[in-house]
Amino acid sequence: MKQNMGTIDKVIRILIAVVFAILFFAKVITGILGIILLVLAGVFVVTSLISFCPLYWPFGINTGGKKN
Repeated sequence: MKQNMGTIDKVIRILIAVVFAILFFAKVITGILGIILLVLAGVFVVTSLISFCPLYWPFGINTGGKKN
């Protein structure tokens, strides 16, 4: 797996995941929508940790810049 995520992309994903988790555990968002957002938050965290987004790959998106 080739890394295709930059630092800013990873930070934004982590922040969004934290917001989703806070909204879920504070019971602001509940039910199916809450569970979906919590799963999405987990995906954001995992993709940030491995620096690879599978949705970027087919489109050739690379937010990490060029590496020499």
